[in-house]
Amino acid sequence: MTIKSGWFASELRRELGLRNRRWARGRAHVRSYGNPPVIVYPPESARHGNFFDAAYSAIAARPEWMRRFDKIHAQGRALPKAESGRKWRELDSSMSSDALLMNIFCTPGVAEAPAMRRTLGADGEDSPVFGWKARVPLKSGRFDRTEVDMRWGELLVEAKLTESDFQIKAEAVVEAYRDFDAVFDRELLPRVELATRRRREATEFPEDYSQEFEDAGLDDGETVRAESPKMPVSARHSSAIIGASTAIDGEIAYAGYQLIRNVLAAHAHGCSFCVIHDERRPDLREAWFEVMAAVKSAEMRVRLKVLTWQELAALLPEGLQEFLDRKYGIVAPGRTISPVEDTSEFD
Repeated sequence: MTIKSGWFASELRRELGLRNRRWARGRAHVRSYGNPPVIVYPPESARHGNFFDAAYSAIAARPEWMRRFDKIHAQGRALPKAESGRKWRELDSSMSSDALLMNIFCTPGVAEAPAMRRTLGADGEDSPVFGWKARVPLKSGRFDRTEVDMRWGELLVEAKLTESDFQIKAEAVVEAYRDFDAVFDRELLPRVELATRRRREATEFPEDYSQEFEDAGLDDGETVRAESPKMPVSARHSSAIIGASTAIDGEIAYAGYQLIRNVLAAHAHGCSFCVIHDERRPDLREAWFEVMAAVKSAEMRVRLKVLTWQELAALLPEGLQEFLDRKYGIVAPGRTISPVEDTSEFD
């Protein structure tokens, strides 16, 4: 993670924080202990403050979509306890890229629209599946079942919003995938040295890692724990680290792990793979291009895509476009974004 990418992520978190402080008026919510605080919404009978009403109604009507609410918020210790006693979920957070993805693709009519299917290259009549277990083959003969954000027919999707990067993983973990060398030129992939970071207090950047660090489940039920958050000490295009660290072990790792893993998933299952990110995060697009450039096969490269939420917004119903503008500052190209209002009068 470079200073540049950290700046883009923090600026987007700042803007979303301001927008959601206004959006939260009249809706049940709490603020995290961090500074600036993050808005988190609990469900309210038939509605949820973090969701477009039509999307939430559709989610509630489909148990397989509602199961995404089973994922506990990874930084719940940075949040006040809910009055109901319910544990906070990842989808409750105003910074959640999974919630943004579901707000769009669970809204009735969106996934069925021919223009949306053409834009993403989705085929068949399948409905989107959220949190799909990919079963990526390992050299050991087992499979990594880490979740892909969405599978839609033969399309795999990785959604990004305020996450700092695409994860960093040690060489041994990444090179354990069966098809790694068949798909990638390892010398072209970005690598970093690792420094182990100290444990953060609850008040420190509580949303930085809310969705990034996942468990890698194996096919026999055994689970390999994801590694503690790591930071690069040196990289091809990085000259500094952000934040304090307590140890440097010098271990070499690959940057863009989520991208590498999902490309391997697409290769194994004969799928295409698309990254959807915010146009205010050009750092994520650059990171994706760097991984794409390391793919050996031209046939595989043409199955790799990138889109922005803003590009998708042009294909959405007017009511959903208004929701995305007010809550996320996402508008279709050529449209004027609503201003970020001063919310100090509501504090």
